[in-house]
Amino acid sequence: MTHVAIIGAGIIGASCAYHLASRGAEVTVIEREEGVAMGSTGRSAAGFRVQFSTPPNVQLSLKSLEWYRSHDSGYQPQGYLFLVPEERWADRLEQVEMQRAEGARVDILTVEQAREIVDFVPDGIHGATFGPDDGFVDPDRSAQLLMSQAREQGTVFHRLETVTDIAVDGDGWQLTTNKGELHADVVVNAAGAWGGEVAAMAGLTVPVEPFRNDVFVTAPRERDRVLPLTIDLPSGVYFRSEGNRLLIGHHDHHGPKGFLTGVDWDHLDQIMEAAFERYPWFESEELDQKASWWGYYEVTPDYSPVLGRDPAATGWVNACGFSGHGVMHAPAAGLVIAEEVLDGEAHSVDLSPFRLERFDGQDLTIETAVI
Repeated sequence: MTHVAIIGAGIIGASCAYHLASRGAEVTVIEREEGVAMGSTGRSAAGFRVQFSTPPNVQLSLKSLEWYRSHDSGYQPQGYLFLVPEERWADRLEQVEMQRAEGARVDILTVEQAREIVDFVPDGIHGATFGPDDGFVDPDRSAQLLMSQAREQGTVFHRLETVTDIAVDGDGWQLTTNKGELHADVVVNAAGAWGGEVAAMAGLTVPVEPFRNDVFVTAPRERDRVLPLTIDLPSGVYFRSEGNRLLIGHHDHHGPKGFLTGVDWDHLDQIMEAAFERYPWFESEELDQKASWWGYYEVTPDYSPVLGRDPAATGWVNACGFSGHGVMHAPAAGLVIAEEVLDGEAHSVDLSPFRLERFDGQDLTIETAVI
């Protein structure tokens, strides 16, 4: 029986544990926090979408959608609405054609049709796209369910345990933690924003860096209808309904990377300036500072995950670098990692676009749909 040690008990680690254990692997999950989903997973904005700019990421979404629809995941298809400017319209239409070819449902809307969904100032907007299967899930509930099912299949969960050293040990790996030592045939690096640091302990290089992401929350408001996650592409500002509140955010691709902590309130000024221009009704919204939060994206140079065997080390498998899409792609990620470990090759989704080797000097295909 193959013994697999998974480092990290976020939703990616939980999914890997479930899929591996359900196929008979001996699985141990090591997590430095008290429980499941206590890092980036629990601080996610919880969005789910099929609207990506590259086919491999669309495929991960569609495969994950099967799981979210069929389990108690909190899946709510309230949609994603992208407001697209003239200069990006042609590219957007090509992306929609690709998304539909992969099997995704995506609608093309006129400005007038989009304004029936969300009230906005149409200046500079040529049209919109809407994903009726997009929406949100409950990341904590989903991760807890996956780990619970994994433990029912025999997975051992080590909490409050920190990996301090990793070394090759015969045909496998020796993991040293603050509580002792553990031997495994295979190590799965599901450490999220810490994926690069974990790989470095084993003498490996995985280009994953942490990027702080803020989610701002309004005070309770009079709710007239549920609003989809709406992205103003010219500014990058997004919002969506969350009960009787709104979640608001913006991914600054040029912001500083690193383990920065705390909500960046200076970033809020930039966000709201753009929001007021596109959505004047935002000016009547009140912000709830205590309800707002921050977490980490785990970003790679091309904003796609690193999945699969590491070419530099036998028995080392990466499942990190999801660049803000870990919750969206977790069910599929666990499935293909289990196939990679137990079958020698993933077959549910082609992993070649996600393998570490793509960073070896070749031109990268950038995933541009990062929010």
